[in-house]
Amino acid sequence: MSEVSKTDSGFVVDATAIARAFKITEEQVRQEMRNGLISSRSESGTDEDEGRWRMTFYRADRAFRLVGDAQGEVQSRGSFPVTPRSRSVRRD
Repeated sequence: MSEVSKTDSGFVVDATAIARAFKITEEQVRQEMRNGLISSRSESGTDEDEGRWRMTFYRADRAFRLVGDAQGEVQSRGSFPVTPRSRSVRRD
């Protein structure tokens, strides 16, 4: 699987890319996503950004962002500090 794959319902980001950005393991990514400790937001471009997308993953005080084209090719990526988001943690 490449870093980002396009599907009929959107895009899928490989856990390896997220793990690398947050310096954690892939298993930690999966567990923290299930528990709501990693959240994400996706946006579609409009006007001059039509056909582009942006996905941002949040974990504590860090964010990881991917920007890509309509085919799922990543055009840019970045990691940066953020104010921690309030979240509800799901307990299984």
